[in-house]
Amino acid sequence: MKQRPMEQIVTEAERHRRIFVLLESAYPQAGTGLRYDNPFQLFVAVLLSAQTTDKQVNRITAPLFAAVPTARAMAGLEPEELEPYLKSCGLFRNKSRYLVAASRMIVEDFGGVLPDNFADLTSLPGIGRKSANVILSAAFGKPALAVDTHVFRVARRLGLAGADSTAGVEDELKEKFPPHEWGPLHHRLIAHGRAVCQARRPQCARCVLKDCCAERRAAVAMADRSGPPQE
Repeated sequence: MKQRPMEQIVTEAERHRRIFVLLESAYPQAGTGLRYDNPFQLFVAVLLSAQTTDKQVNRITAPLFAAVPTARAMAGLEPEELEPYLKSCGLFRNKSRYLVAASRMIVEDFGGVLPDNFADLTSLPGIGRKSANVILSAAFGKPALAVDTHVFRVARRLGLAGADSTAGVEDELKEKFPPHEWGPLHHRLIAHGRAVCQARRPQCARCVLKDCCAERRAAVAMADRSGPPQE
């Protein structure tokens, strides 16, 4: 589909749509880097991913899932028995405690099946709002929009959100995009934040969104108002 020139896009809704289309074109395969075979395994991987890269989590979970494949198996362990599998993971002792406690809750309160709703997921130790939304979207295919540090930063720079909290940014994004786009938007904002719109040195010159970016447009407008540099 041919894109309209940016100068012809006059409404915020049109700008939001342009941003989504450009991100879709730039990152068509964007998705989770975590490896898992079922919802419980994704739950484990998401919990382990705090302060740990996806690649490192995958190195940990390959032998972990071979030895401890289910919630019932994990519930039967003590945290100290789980720790050897997680030692290369940040905060591994806390995560071992969370995983064992959460697995026991899954077995005792949910019949050994990971719950598929936000309230029950966030009742599990170690699972907050962002993690629950990741699991709902990736494991269960439900409309959910997780806001991590990349989504928070990029959405605010683009002018898609202005809230000072991740929950506020989540609400603002949900107002601007239909539910079936929440998951893809999450992954593509992360991809863009990692590749281009980095925290310390954003690569604005090569950004596909530079003409749609509220932060860049504000900087250009300020430069225009200040006039040419003095000799």
